[in-house]
Amino acid sequence: MTTVIVDYNSGNLRSAEKSFQRMALELDAGDIIVSADPDVVRRADRVVLPGVGAFADCRRELGAIDGLFGACAEQVQSGKPFMGICVGMQMMATWGREHGDHKGFDWIKGEVVRLAPDDKSLKIPHMGWNALDNIVPHPVFDGIANGDHVYFVHSYHLMPDNADDLLATVDYGGAITAAVGHDNIIGTQFHPEKSQSTGLRLIGNFLQWKP
Repeated sequence: MTTVIVDYNSGNLRSAEKSFQRMALELDAGDIIVSADPDVVRRADRVVLPGVGAFADCRRELGAIDGLFGACAEQVQSGKPFMGICVGMQMMATWGREHGDHKGFDWIKGEVVRLAPDDKSLKIPHMGWNALDNIVPHPVFDGIANGDHVYFVHSYHLMPDNADDLLATVDYGGAITAAVGHDNIIGTQFHPEKSQSTGLRLIGNFLQWKP
């Protein structure tokens, strides 16, 4: 089995690669490959799309590599497990509203909007550890409970149109999206590769997930 982490010049790929490799070795879950080659992505058994920075910039960088977005879309359509992290998750939405209106992949209906905490003393970006809440039963969250802490760095979050696509929230002056999912897609606003034991558990669950 092969898991490909998509390389499109966005995100801390080294950190993600190390965490996925650690869990793949522990669980005998195959090989972890970092690649920008569309053919490598097409041959993968599961795909991870990271992302750090602005929505539009990540969307542009991914589209600049000939055939790479198409390969990702083919994997989603084929039903293979697909995971987005941070902006990689946000791009799955219909629209991104960061610095203008930008079309997303429309894999999860909804839009990415700026955080607006009720408590005006809370800083944006939301940065640091926060406790998961309202976790919906899902194989990728097996063994992870409300109150477990994960690591965030973001100023925007995905607001799904369908409440069934919302898998977990955190409280930051109100509920904000921590994770979404639909069919064979899973997305986390937090960084599992930086979230210590909880993040490693989620990565391991993803590597074993059979949608």
